[in-house]
Amino acid sequence: MEEYFIAKDLQADFDTVQVDVSFTAKKGSMTSIVGPSGSGKSTILRMIAGLEDGKKSPGKKIILDEKDITNLPPAKREIGMVFQNHALFDHLRVEDNVSYGLVSRGTKKKEARKLASDFLKDFNLEGFEKRMPQTLSGGEAQRVSLARTLITKPKLVLFDEPLSALDAPLRKKLSELIRQLQKTFGFTGIMVTHDIEEAKRISDRIILIKHGKLTWQGEPKDFSEKMI
Repeated sequence: MEEYFIAKDLQADFDTVQVDVSFTAKKGSMTSIVGPSGSGKSTILRMIAGLEDGKKSPGKKIILDEKDITNLPPAKREIGMVFQNHALFDHLRVEDNVSYGLVSRGTKKKEARKLASDFLKDFNLEGFEKRMPQTLSGGEAQRVSLARTLITKPKLVLFDEPLSALDAPLRKKLSELIRQLQKTFGFTGIMVTHDIEEAKRISDRIILIKHGKLTWQGEPKDFSEKMI
């Protein structure tokens, strides 16, 4: 299978981190990026999403589904992103949080709410449409965040430690849900995580980043925490 996503010569030089990496991903796969704190993992995701420019390297390329998105603004990249703090709009009900991306793309609000209501069933959130984010548990809020991201059908989904604020049993449950959703919707995923067992459980491939450099990549079964 040809590479669906290509990140070539992603370079950044900030006060806190220097990054210089290249890697690829197959369509419909999940890649986990692991490594010590401060090694540049989240910076890599932000560069892919277009939220950080990094260096203007002449060799820098970000290719998604054979399309060069290197210089496109974030909204045009067909990329979704799920954050650690779920980043829901506190003033909007669950149905309006989930349908927000659809409305911003031109779908009528009433139709978008109906689509959101139907979509929430896949996340075990049926009946949550009128709830406010402040009334949700951490796990519920993260599932709403997942629904909001996936309803727009992004080609690539970036996960920036989305489960790190949750307790271990809930992390395991939601990581299994993410894997299930990936197979259902067919998106390609890249996840940053500090949890090695989570990376092994959810991934087709693991990438190890140290000091902004890719030092190892391979199958989860071949990865050991001793490598970090």
